[in-house]
Amino acid sequence: AVMIDMFLCVFPTAVNDMEKKLAEFKCDTNEAVCLKLVRFPEDIDDESTTFHPEYSHQLFGDDEVAFGYKGLQIQLYYSAGNLSTLFKVKYTARVTDTFDCVEPDDVEGKVREIIPAGFCCNTDDFISLLEKEANFRPFGSLLHTYKVHNVEAGEDLTYQIHKVDVSCPGFREYHERLQTFLMWFIETASFIDVDDDHWDFFLVFEKYNKDGETLYASVGYMTVYNYYVYPDKTRPRVSQMLIFPPFQGEGHGAQLLETVHRYYCTSAKVQDITGMSPHEDPSENYVKLRDFVLVKLCLTLPSFSSEKLSQGFSEEMVSEAREKLKINKKHARRVYEILRLRNTDMSDEEKAREFRLEVKKRLYGPYRKNQRELTKMRKCLRPEELASHISQMDTSLQHEELEKSYQDVLADYRRVLERLAQA
Repeated sequence: AVMIDMFLCVFPTAVNDMEKKLAEFKCDTNEAVCLKLVRFPEDIDDESTTFHPEYSHQLFGDDEVAFGYKGLQIQLYYSAGNLSTLFKVKYTARVTDTFDCVEPDDVEGKVREIIPAGFCCNTDDFISLLEKEANFRPFGSLLHTYKVHNVEAGEDLTYQIHKVDVSCPGFREYHERLQTFLMWFIETASFIDVDDDHWDFFLVFEKYNKDGETLYASVGYMTVYNYYVYPDKTRPRVSQMLIFPPFQGEGHGAQLLETVHRYYCTSAKVQDITGMSPHEDPSENYVKLRDFVLVKLCLTLPSFSSEKLSQGFSEEMVSEAREKLKINKKHARRVYEILRLRNTDMSDEEKAREFRLEVKKRLYGPYRKNQRELTKMRKCLRPEELASHISQMDTSLQHEELEKSYQDVLADYRRVLERLAQA
């Protein structure tokens, strides 16, 4: 250690130069990982069909960096339907070419941890699997078919949503390949235990033609866990949902979520559909999507009519949303607030104030809880301990936070209403 310190003191420039050279061997893994959904052999070398992860920290650490390579490319190419996989690691230089004593990260080993066995490492083998895509058919039973106009193709494309059971032949292996995408696009993703029969799977496919044959491409999916509710009901909870990036922004998420809701609405066993668990904090995009779908569904309910909305949130809304659409009370309240905003002339000061106070009253719940806790603390805490808690619950700060929360909620609701107006 003394010798190293002496070296650092005597040769600081040499150390800086070495650090700079080593830094050249760091690669951003969100850029290095190249994903493709391949329909035709020419897609393999077509850079326009490549997309990259939003996250790679689960494999490569919080910095999302791989050390030891220049020009690193981690190629994970999937056949569009069956998701047969081609896996290759390429680079223009490796750190061991320049420095004998420095080891590069085991990039290949890290990726192998999440991709199931049976992948190809050879492009020719992968192309031969592409030829078998004509035999691939969607798993499970068809729930819904819809069309989306594609400007580039200049035509309406057909999509299907299927419900699948894990016992369906070939699905278990397909799902192992499918769930690898979660690691790249859901921040807190984890793989699920498919042997637990409480899981339901919903898949989206595009139906397309190639050389006169009908083929299917994977578009996205959702997993739902059915919780038991005493004595004889279930409460489905959305766990994971992903639409692949090439298909995002086309309305598939809304189609999928609405189809899943309608599927559970037909079951007498289902009490209501709940949100994601606290351990699977829903993303902002998912909340916006859910708001849009639930508002759209509730527009058909008499209890959410313009006349009823002006009378305030009611038990009638709660029971009708639950009985007809399996929507829980918390989500029904949110739908009510969005539709109440739609019905409110916000340029009228009195009406705007009424709306604001009603939303703030709900948002104030957590702060009110803090006040109750403070009352209990007064009885059992020493003065100096009490002072520290009181400072955390400063009233003016609470009012500021409450106003900010209200403005955030208002902006979210307006975005939902904008999308609803375009639907």
